[in-house]
Amino acid sequence: MNATQNTLSLKSAYIDFREITKARLAVSVVFSSIAGFMLGITDIHTFSWIVLLKLAIGGYCMVGASNAFNQVIEKDLDALMDRTKNRPVPAGRMSSNTALIIASLLTIIGIVLLYTINSKTAMFGAISIFLYTSVYTPLKTMTSLSVFVGAFPGAIPFMLGWVAATGEFGIEAGTLFLIQFFWQFPHFWAIGWFLYEDYEKAGFFMLPTGKKDKSTALQVILYTVWLIIASLLPVLGYTGQLFITPVAAIIVFLLGLWMLYYGVQLYKLRTAKAARTLMLVSVSYITLLQLVYIFDKFLR
Repeated sequence: MNATQNTLSLKSAYIDFREITKARLAVSVVFSSIAGFMLGITDIHTFSWIVLLKLAIGGYCMVGASNAFNQVIEKDLDALMDRTKNRPVPAGRMSSNTALIIASLLTIIGIVLLYTINSKTAMFGAISIFLYTSVYTPLKTMTSLSVFVGAFPGAIPFMLGWVAATGEFGIEAGTLFLIQFFWQFPHFWAIGWFLYEDYEKAGFFMLPTGKKDKSTALQVILYTVWLIIASLLPVLGYTGQLFITPVAAIIVFLLGLWMLYYGVQLYKLRTAKAARTLMLVSVSYITLLQLVYIFDKFLR
């Protein structure tokens, strides 16, 4: 009986850890960092499994810490929303102190691991945590500009991989940052649209106009256009060592049109279903774009 209880206890602790660190989101963020790392290495001979492992674990720790701090700060607001009321802290399965300890340990482990890669990688990781928890999180109940602020830490992972591989922040890392920066807006506005009523319960301002209207949908379209333009910059030859071939550029452009189509659909329909579809397409878009960039680098 004791063995069974211990097993269930460990399983519950594991599930709560996954929830407080938002494991699914954290893994997708780590994937972006790995993509940036693969783009940053000179060739396959400079690839290091040790560095990649440090980046993956350190990156997960940094994202997990940000999410854990966020859930402690917003525990009372999370309890008001259907989407978040069963998280470990608002549901009472984990105390705020325990969550803070986990977040602090993840922060320390993450920064140390990233620092062993190089100091710039650790610095950007620390900046990401600070912006997410100390600026973005409190702004969510004050202004819709919180999405703009949140786009900065959200755009760091793609370029973080490049910095980890090269030790430098230049036009290449800046371009990767720009791509993921513009991607944040249609992605999170789509989420803010189909979860509008739930966010409203907690007083979160996630849409640029504060409403599910044509103006918000139009901004989704405009930022998607900017995303497409930023994604095609590497084909022009002005982004240093970051370069994609015309064939890859065509594929990236078609991916952009695919996402833009669903942005237009949101403008036409203005429904929760259209917003949810756009969100799912946006996740596929950024993942496929990163894969196209990587395959183009090593197959050309």
